[in-house]
Amino acid sequence: MKLRYTLTALLLLITQSGCMPMTYPPGAKNNAAQLGENTFLTEDGASLPLRHWLPKVEPRTVIIALHGFNDYSRFFDTPGEYFSKQGIACFAYDQRGFGMAPKRGLWAGGETYTKDLQTLVRLVKQRYPKRPVYLLGESMGGAIVITAMSRADMPEVSGIILAAPALWARSTMPWYQTGLLWTLAHSLPWLTLTGEGVHVVASDNIDMLRAMGRDPLVIKATRVETVYGLTDLMDAAFNSATLLRGNTLMLYGEKDEIIPKEPTYAFLQQFLATNSTEKTVAIYQHGYHMLLRDLQASTTWKDIAAWINASPGKLPSGADNRAKQLLSSR
Repeated sequence: MKLRYTLTALLLLITQSGCMPMTYPPGAKNNAAQLGENTFLTEDGASLPLRHWLPKVEPRTVIIALHGFNDYSRFFDTPGEYFSKQGIACFAYDQRGFGMAPKRGLWAGGETYTKDLQTLVRLVKQRYPKRPVYLLGESMGGAIVITAMSRADMPEVSGIILAAPALWARSTMPWYQTGLLWTLAHSLPWLTLTGEGVHVVASDNIDMLRAMGRDPLVIKATRVETVYGLTDLMDAAFNSATLLRGNTLMLYGEKDEIIPKEPTYAFLQQFLATNSTEKTVAIYQHGYHMLLRDLQASTTWKDIAAWINASPGKLPSGADNRAKQLLSSR
């Protein structure tokens, strides 16, 4: 009885408070988008910090890399250096609300993140009109790539690489988790969460994790409404499994403690149901969530480079064979 009264009072409080989770979309389009040396200027005038790793000679391929939640473009420093030595030009930018991009800590909305990616793809294709362009998304970045590629107005690319994409949709979450998120987002959307007390391991590269902890550009306290927006994005990505077409490489670590196996494998079952010959899945036995920065990250880099050079084909690590074995046994 007390629980019923408590829930009733809480719902009444939420209704009266009128709080709603907000998104912070771009302003009006007032200029032409531009690809600068260290800046990606959007049509609404937002200046998004841009990093690049370029080969010493004319590149034969281009990768546009999207960072994960609360991270920023620096995530691609070491992979970008590796790929540039393989003749691949790499670009990564701080997405709105992250790193040094405008409105730090605020969620711009899945539609906005998708539109920004579309714009950058067009600019990169203009700069390299005769070179294949690939999209690479890590975690949240992977979810953005998935939703972008499901759109009819997405510019054509040669392939996409999804590194542990954020696919933990509400339909795969326990009811108490979705209920708590909804309650907080509609009562205390401005509340910040630090993740302290949550014992999960994002990578076995402890030195890298400690460096991220010291990096002031990595967000440590997250607004509830931003988490709510991320969950909306993961819903959209998870529900786009059957819409993905073309060359796709998806990487996942068996030791991933950030994105659980249940939503990932459920996504893969739908994803592989159509055009499976164009899709390669790699599952790394000792891989964590940050596959591109784990202690064995070079293994994933080599697989990505090999896949780009000869997709579809066998990966040097054999992680694609392991994926087939694991998926067939489920």
